[in-house]
Amino acid sequence: MAKFAPLLRSEADRPTVPIHDLLFWVSLFDGLDRGGTFLQLQIRQMIVTAIEDGRLPLGVRMPSSRDLAALLKVSRNTIVIAYEQLVDQNFLVSRERSGYFVAGLPKHIGEAQQPATEVYSRRWTERFALQPSALRNIVKPLDWQTYPYPFIFGQFDPSLFPTNDWRESARAALSVPEINNWARDMIDGDDPALIEQLQRQVLPRRGIRARADEIMLTIGAQHALYLIAKLFLQPDTPIGIEDPGYPDARNIFGMMTSQVLPLRLDDQGLVPDEAFARCALAYVTASHQCPTTATMSRARREEILKVARERDIVLIEDDYESELMPEGSSLPPLMSLDRDQSVLYVGSLSKALAPGLRLGYVVAPAPVIRELRALRRLMLRHPPLNNQRVAALFIGLGHYRSHLQQVGRVLLERATLLDTLLPQALPGCSWSRGPGSTSYWITCPAGTDTVKLSEVARAEGVVIEPGDVFSINPDATRNCFRLGFSSIRTDRIAPGIAKLGQIFARSMSSQDT
Repeated sequence: MAKFAPLLRSEADRPTVPIHDLLFWVSLFDGLDRGGTFLQLQIRQMIVTAIEDGRLPLGVRMPSSRDLAALLKVSRNTIVIAYEQLVDQNFLVSRERSGYFVAGLPKHIGEAQQPATEVYSRRWTERFALQPSALRNIVKPLDWQTYPYPFIFGQFDPSLFPTNDWRESARAALSVPEINNWARDMIDGDDPALIEQLQRQVLPRRGIRARADEIMLTIGAQHALYLIAKLFLQPDTPIGIEDPGYPDARNIFGMMTSQVLPLRLDDQGLVPDEAFARCALAYVTASHQCPTTATMSRARREEILKVARERDIVLIEDDYESELMPEGSSLPPLMSLDRDQSVLYVGSLSKALAPGLRLGYVVAPAPVIRELRALRRLMLRHPPLNNQRVAALFIGLGHYRSHLQQVGRVLLERATLLDTLLPQALPGCSWSRGPGSTSYWITCPAGTDTVKLSEVARAEGVVIEPGDVFSINPDATRNCFRLGFSSIRTDRIAPGIAKLGQIFARSMSSQDT
């Protein structure tokens, strides 16, 4: 603390932020979630932020713990613990019989830079080799949880997250022996414990057997697709993608080759026609086609593998939604049927748990995994090992299996409810949902603009995903939208669908006039 002493030598040296200026302190802690958890952490973070951005300059006296506790309507112990922790971290200093004072960065350090001028911004734009921000992507409101009726796909319902089980796994991963396991740099390796759990519990559920040198962890399935594309695609490599299909995969491939070929679909998914036969690689979502949710039949899977073998096509199988909801008989993925090492399998733990986890994996022949590891090392070495170890413990303790069973029951209940509600709410529309899928692909009457429909719906609290972004030609699916139900509570579905039905009816009425 001695290094701060000269800054606090006299009363005259101290900046004049009145301790009893209630408006100042109220504004400082604006946004404090008193009903949330970890109040002490929230308060510490707000004080640190205020110190670093200059709102609390050096030498300012903080309110007493009693006064601040009364102002924020929290326990005094919460404030005392927060203050003492900030003293330990050298953000505050404690002076006997005087209180706590700010001991942060001098004001001139870390001052914000002036905003760049338009000319300066244009200079950077002209230097870009590509502009990914201009690509058409799926757009979901970042604050989707604040909407009463979020019918979006790929997000999670917080009420279904296995909080206690995940905490147990996280606590176990923070023991000294475990920290010694995951704190080291694995260079291009992965946590052997998680690889083992994938081999024992996750992949066998999909009928896949793989050696350790045939599996690699990624920062989500999308990272896996990027690595595969970077490894295999040259500027003129023909790669096929289902149309409509997953926009992010289309964008990844399109940045690396000029030959992205749209592949035709029917009610069984991808059609192995002449366009497919011209591909060097093809991206396939066999379990649930994205976005139509069509499930590929066993015969079609065998046919695609046959053509791939005859034409030497590498199949990139994205098994993104394979285990969430058991419904009907589960068909084996392409990789489990493959006898010619034609399939690169991409899976995800994030979909089953929470998208923010960002843990995916690739299963492929050992020579492919070896090159993918070398490529991944150049990008980020490996996904964080602490997250890998928590996931390994979560699976190994049996939590993963029980979580899937619980989530599956809830999602099936929601799907059954939607099956009864949709015919009443959306007359004139058709829809599809493959067994086990957590979304519906809804086709509205010709001429319906679901982009406009989604904008009107969002203004009234209903979030849906317009279908234009899924097709290479956006007009081909402009009258379609995706309706997900993994992120909306069951008790919100009926009123949400009723609201959507009213909005749709008004839209059809205005379209007729």
